Amino acid sequence: MLKASIPAPLDRAVLAKAAALPAGLWVTCPHCHESAYRRRFGAAKVCPNCGYGLRLTAHERIAQLTQSFSAWDQHLPEAASDFPGYAQKRQEAAQASGSDESVLCGQAHIGAHTVALGVMDSHYMMGSLGTVAGERLCRLFERATAAQLPVVVVATSGGARMQEGIHSLMQMAKVSQAVAAHSAAGLVYIVVLSDPTMGGVAASFAMQGDIILAEPHSRVGFAGRRVIEATIHAKLPADFQRAERVQAAGFIDAIVPREALPAKLAALLALHGGH
Repeated sequence: MLKASIPAPLDRAVLAKAAALPAGLWVTCPHCHESAYRRRFGAAKVCPNCGYGLRLTAHERIAQLTQSFSAWDQHLPEAASDFPGYAQKRQEAAQASGSDESVLCGQAHIGAHTVALGVMDSHYMMGSLGTVAGERLCRLFERATAAQLPVVVVATSGGARMQEGIHSLMQMAKVSQAVAAHSAAGLVYIVVLSDPTMGGVAASFAMQGDIILAEPHSRVGFAGRRVIEATIHAKLPADFQRAERVQAAGFIDAIVPREALPAKLAALLALHGGH
């Protein structure tokens, strides 16, 4: 009869040390699926194997891109919605992101340049576009037009917020109109696409920039991959909707590693002088 193996003292010591280690020391990249020690991702949270950038909160992004930031329109009234569980979802999203909405807007300094900056946050209901987020973005462009400022938007979103129904879809047209007025004033608008930028956001202001940049391997498109495959009954290529493929089709001007974004934005703003 076989006896159950009894861990040796050394085995017990190793197991005890392993149990004492904090969780999350190793991270698996969502793009290349390679695992690496968390510290190797660095402060920018970039995969050391493939260059994919992990998702950042709006506050983390602002800290990486800017020298200073002053928020605008922080206390807009919440949208009315009787969608079941919506209020609870908003509370959970606020805890996860540290923000009260899916976008933070305000005045910032990138390098030596003053800009109107909007940063979307995938930690808040997947960066979904609702009425408050749309109003903030609309006011961002209106203030920038009045003050003759360039606009920089870091986009990340799953699309329009279904809990607000048609009101969320209306934000696409509203923000697009503000973008058009900003452009008519001869001012430059730069977009940075991060992972993912999908749905109504990709179908409107995220693809209306004068200059469109993207982070490596970001997903950019309208409908999701599974929806398209189920519709056309065919398997899509592995790089479908990745920034590199979208750039090859002519919709993205440059793919810029996250660590190089502050310098790239500063150089573009200097080149255009805001106009």
